[in-house]
Amino acid sequence: MFPLLDTLRLPADLRQLEIGQLPQLAKELRDFLVESVAKTGGHLSSNLGTVELTVALHYVFNTPEDRLIWDVGHQTYAHKVLTGRREGMSRLRMKDGIAGFPRRSESEYDTFGVGHSSTSISAALGMAVAARNKGEERRVVAIIGDGAMSAGQAFEALNNAGVEDANLLVILNDNDMSISPPVGALNKYLARLLSGRTFNAARRVGERVLKGMPSVLEFANRVEEHVKGMISPGTLFEELGFNYIGPIDGHDLDSLIPTLQNLRELKGPQFLHVITRKGQGYKLAEEDPVLYHGVSKFDASNGITSGKGGGKLTYTQIFGDWLCDMAREDERLIGITPAMREGSGLVRFADEFPQRYHDVGIAEQHALTFAAGLACEGMKPVVAIYSTFLQRAYDQLIHDIALQNLPVMLAIDRGGLVGADGATHNGAFDLSYLTCIPNIVVMAPSDENECRRMLTTAYRIDGPTAVRYPRGSGPGAALSPGLDTLPVGRGEIRREGKRVALLAFGSLLGPALQAGEEIDATVVNMRFIKPLDRQLILEIADCHELLVCIEENAVIGGAGSEIARCLEEACCPTALLRLGLPDHFVDHGDTATLLAELGLDAAGIVAAVQSRRKQNS
Repeated sequence: MFPLLDTLRLPADLRQLEIGQLPQLAKELRDFLVESVAKTGGHLSSNLGTVELTVALHYVFNTPEDRLIWDVGHQTYAHKVLTGRREGMSRLRMKDGIAGFPRRSESEYDTFGVGHSSTSISAALGMAVAARNKGEERRVVAIIGDGAMSAGQAFEALNNAGVEDANLLVILNDNDMSISPPVGALNKYLARLLSGRTFNAARRVGERVLKGMPSVLEFANRVEEHVKGMISPGTLFEELGFNYIGPIDGHDLDSLIPTLQNLRELKGPQFLHVITRKGQGYKLAEEDPVLYHGVSKFDASNGITSGKGGGKLTYTQIFGDWLCDMAREDERLIGITPAMREGSGLVRFADEFPQRYHDVGIAEQHALTFAAGLACEGMKPVVAIYSTFLQRAYDQLIHDIALQNLPVMLAIDRGGLVGADGATHNGAFDLSYLTCIPNIVVMAPSDENECRRMLTTAYRIDGPTAVRYPRGSGPGAALSPGLDTLPVGRGEIRREGKRVALLAFGSLLGPALQAGEEIDATVVNMRFIKPLDRQLILEIADCHELLVCIEENAVIGGAGSEIARCLEEACCPTALLRLGLPDHFVDHGDTATLLAELGLDAAGIVAAVQSRRKQNS
């Protein structure tokens, strides 16, 4: 099925092909990706959109000696296939299989590990400066999408790169627009002309000649800027110190190859703007790139089909429905997301309340300070954000929200392990980094109905709040139709037992209850991480030999640390066992399997308790 692709193992093999063979290779590579991802699940639309660009980059640049730095990384499947990992695609994002993102430990061709956006230009600039300082002639290329370009760090890096004497090529992979008429024959010709050595040499000679005539030099520069401005949107990047080329068709190898060959020979900061289409070459993904962005296993021939329905609601869906219900009751509610409308469950809210919906782009820092500004003026902002992405706005959370005690609510999705996306996306640290912040109230639901009630509780509090819930669905609890609240800082005893008390936070109440049945332990649904139900903890400690804190968060600095502090302050001698995520990054794999390996399922909890009791006997 893949006669040309079958002959390749590494980019060195690719570079032995004739240019005329590359379109066929791109077709085979695209067909392979559709077939492969249909069997494993993963990111599809974004990867189909970068096939030709990936082929062209490895064809022109001497990888891995030349460095390719991919932003975000969910568009690198073609890169993985061409760099010796084709067989590994059958276990993509599975336990002990290859990662869905670039990873330095996985391949020398993965020059920088990613998973979050907007880091590529900064990293590439660091590599380019290092090459310059070491006297090495390697080329460094950052490939960044138009969405990632919306983040502040990307512009911080561009601003710095424009004044550094380093050889850096930034490629803007723009897939948010169709290939419009300006990206045609004339534009291809101009892109090749402007990236050519003759044009750039002539420009440098002209600058030297005209240095003694400042007014003429200024006039010449202005003419060049205006000419470029008429054919491309590159004025901003030129002002930042880059030589801007494009836009060109990112699926046209006849345009990409010579332009990249020209740019490889140029010195200093270069910027190439390419237009691509998400889902390119697979009609179903072209028509609905959002649906095919991140997919589960599906039939490649028929595409994704809707399920029969009737399954459990996910926590994300519960949040989305609650947000609409609360918005109807309170017109002050404002919904904010940093470029995660679908993932965070805001599609319905965006449709029903478009004037109160704000997607700020990949700009988590701005999202939180924007919310703080709204709160200052009497609005009630709700920021829907993944746990792993909230880390990027920690300073804003502390200084702009908590320090001013502003009523900003954080709906934190993907708390705990997330499965296939792995270490870059696990919400492993939020309980640790939230509970040390003054003024904030932090809670974690154990089921769907508790999640809905906690969301209402958080919204009603006049100060910073956070509701942290896991990916996927819960145990299937029936939902109360209203907008009921919970008493702040109060837990509940769910099972009475003897000697041992299991204090469970959020998603791990289920396995704690199972373990409690086996060892006849008391089980407490703690609900609130901050403020802790100190009275209940001390009452439980007074009549049990061992307390066991169970949380799907880093054990260091998490809820268990707060319980230990509570016991210490009360001079309580009751022993405490803390169970949580270990002090290492947890890799990708099936979530249930990972939790079992970490001892956070019912069997693991029982084993940990029995081991501790044996030590103490």
